[in-house]
Amino acid sequence: MRLGEFIKEKLLTIVLLIFVIATIEIFFMIYDFGFSLKVYVPIAIIVAYGIGIMTEYQVKRNFYQTTLKRLKEIDKKYLIAEVMDKPSFIEGKILLDILQQTDKAMIENVNFYKHLQEDYKEYIELWIHEVKLPIATGKLLIENNKNEVTKSIGEELDKIENYTEQALYYARSNAVEKDYCIKETSLQEMVNAVILKNKNSLLQKHIQLFIHDVDYEIPTDSKWCSFIMNQIVENSTKYIKEANPQIEIYGKEQKENIIVYIKDNGIGMKKEETKKVFDKGFTGENGRITGKKSTGIGLYLCKKLCDKLGIGIELSSEKNVGTEVKLIFPKSSYTKF
Repeated sequence: MRLGEFIKEKLLTIVLLIFVIATIEIFFMIYDFGFSLKVYVPIAIIVAYGIGIMTEYQVKRNFYQTTLKRLKEIDKKYLIAEVMDKPSFIEGKILLDILQQTDKAMIENVNFYKHLQEDYKEYIELWIHEVKLPIATGKLLIENNKNEVTKSIGEELDKIENYTEQALYYARSNAVEKDYCIKETSLQEMVNAVILKNKNSLLQKHIQLFIHDVDYEIPTDSKWCSFIMNQIVENSTKYIKEANPQIEIYGKEQKENIIVYIKDNGIGMKKEETKKVFDKGFTGENGRITGKKSTGIGLYLCKKLCDKLGIGIELSSEKNVGTEVKLIFPKSSYTKF
């Protein structure tokens, strides 16, 4: 708040003050008051008005400067009404009242849509759990009627199951903290579970597996972490080369971390694309290859869940050479929660 701008706003009252002083002086001249009175009265009026206007300026300036400073300091700007000082002047009180009412209305509006989102999320979760039953039934029927046709149907059911699982974890991804259990988890068991889940794709594409150095106990939630690893392995199988396909999974212990590597010798991607792979909806050049259409959700969801669980995730790749994903588990993960 600048003094010049404040004075400009008071221009009308200053003009009226000058008019009043001029009127008084004319009155004094008509009735021939003494010289001292003619000088004292206008000076007294000007000094009194000046003190009043400068005091008002100082009070308002301090209030708005403090408010702007606090606005810069808080992350959630809409909460400014909660941290503002109570003003001593009428305009400030009106402003504070408006902000408080606006804040209340916004919170009510946000809560309304939050409840709608929670209802929709509950419906999605319920639907996914319900759809798992016919998928499991279909797989059981295929097991009892094995032939080339049912084998193909089974592969499609696996895809449907993977997509429904991805939808379930996506729906829950904003509230991981409500459904996790951090404890020492066997990396070997998680890797085995992921391989078992992808066995049909791995066998169909004749992918060689190299699993070693996975005898580690890592602090994480086994369910969420297995899902993350499963998404990465699914990507590796989807974009694997036809000639001599290989996937390697191993761990390495460092001073502060345990790093899990998932490497493949697939088709890879351009280095400039690796910076965007965790962006929502990014598919890159590989995502537009016929038969390998991608949603761009898998790796985005992996990154989101890793951030929630305190796991680092990095990806490096080279076109026609392969892709490497690193999952970095801090040994002090317990303290993050």
